Amino acid sequence: MDNKELAMVVAELLSQRKARDIKLIDISEKSGFADFFINATAGSIRQLGALADDVKDKLAENDIELKNNEGRPESGWILVDGGDIIVNLFTSETRDKYALERLWADCETTIIE
Repeated sequence: MDNKELAMVVAELLSQRKARDIKLIDISEKSGFADFFINATAGSIRQLGALADDVKDKLAENDIELKNNEGRPESGWILVDGGDIIVNLFTSETRDKYALERLWADCETTIIE
């Protein structure tokens, strides 16, 4: 499975787990550190932690070693770094505050329903 396929699998997992406003951003042409960002919003702090655990499990199932895992649910933002795929999980307030999508507005973005 290539990076785009795996990124879609992770994004679909987030959708199944009821994350909201899921965006898959292809940063491969603009970045030297990763190929894809996945940004998603959790409905609660508890869900934020559960989503992070689900993402880590899915990456591990696909033999992706985590490079880093930053943040705690209470902070409103958890970053799961799978190397070429980086997942940002937010509460709605934190996502609005940082608006990461603006930084990558010129990149191809897929919205996951």
